[in-house]
Amino acid sequence: QVQLVESGGGLVQAGGSLRLSCAASGGTFGSYHMAWFRQAPGKEREFVTTINWSGKSTMYADSVKGRFTISRDNAKNTVYLQMNSLKPEDTAVYYCAARLGGWGKDQRGYDYWGQGTQVTVSS
Repeated sequence: QVQLVESGGGLVQAGGSLRLSCAASGGTFGSYHMAWFRQAPGKEREFVTTINWSGKSTMYADSVKGRFTISRDNAKNTVYLQMNSLKPEDTAVYYCAARLGGWGKDQRGYDYWGQGTQVTVSS
């Protein structure tokens, strides 16, 4: 079992930056592919970005490409999401997720989830 705890959310003005962290425990972190998803009020949860187990491959949603960067530190059992040039439409609860096996962006393939952290971007 893997436990995931997100941190770093908050309130920021449009154009600003935030860095989210997701600390993992209870498993072999370096074996897991990691991802960030988000859910805005009244909307379904959506894919944001994912990084494979080694950190050498990443994928991004078109809506965040060029603004967000995912990274991981396997020595610290932590995955990060650097968010720059934030927009009001980025307002959502951000969730960290982990999966073994095949790497991908389909949330149905992710076995472990954090509790989420709120990101609010004011205009």
